[in-house]
Amino acid sequence: MTSLQDKTILVTGATSGIGQITAQELAKQGAYVVLLARNPDKAEQARRDVVAAAGHDRVGILLADLSDLDQVRKAAAQFKATYPRLDVLVNNAGVLPKKERETSAQGYEMGVAVNHLGPFLLTSLLLPMLQESPVARIVNVASEAYHFAKPDLNDFQSEQHFNALRVYSNTKLYNIMFTQELARRLRSHGSRNVTTNALHPGAVASSFGGDSTGLMAVAMLVARPFMISSEQGAQTSVFLASDPSVADISGGYYEKKQTKAVKHAFNTVEHAHQLWKISEELTDTCFLD
Repeated sequence: MTSLQDKTILVTGATSGIGQITAQELAKQGAYVVLLARNPDKAEQARRDVVAAAGHDRVGILLADLSDLDQVRKAAAQFKATYPRLDVLVNNAGVLPKKERETSAQGYEMGVAVNHLGPFLLTSLLLPMLQESPVARIVNVASEAYHFAKPDLNDFQSEQHFNALRVYSNTKLYNIMFTQELARRLRSHGSRNVTTNALHPGAVASSFGGDSTGLMAVAMLVARPFMISSEQGAQTSVFLASDPSVADISGGYYEKKQTKAVKHAFNTVEHAHQLWKISEELTDTCFLD
């Protein structure tokens, strides 16, 4: 097993499902793991579980709601003030939007805010720390649901047409496009010590989507017996965060620890540039330009 004894790793959405298992498995390899979560009680319980599984108490908590960009900024500042280094960022947190359109504290559509804008801003703010690491990685959890995406950058907030499944699929495609564009920009800026890859964890039988309603709830119920465990779903995240064989690979999309082609007509360099620009504007940040 790879030793991560000197590594500090931040995992978002780490209080349940594949996020918690990812944190647990990385902690077992010796890493100091920080759990980013919204709920302090759930975060503390998850911390205790990870400590018990890992056999050491080098596990921290960082509280933030990724949908609220002000909280993301505060969390990033707190991380910088608390921890001397960051070697791996796992953007695992995600949400399946509810049937009715909801908005974040900044007025952004909730699915876009949690699944894309929050991770985009967090990555931007923590990138300087990652660049100081000898070997750093950014792991973005996406999904094969990207195949159903039909993005409209002119209706980025789904104000004209809202569909929960479509929003989720769009944001999962954005995760992949962000990863690919981030890899291109890191290379162009000479930051070759930082790599980034995206992944599909598989259809995981976790609490994700547990508050879905309507047809989505029925679909989740029907599919559950065919889903894989959180332990199985976390394997590729752990692989991309720690395995030496992918240390120099960047911009890839993985499933079951294997690279996989991304096939979607919207996934072009031009659209990736447009998505990056929109994301910078909405998060009021600018990086790797």
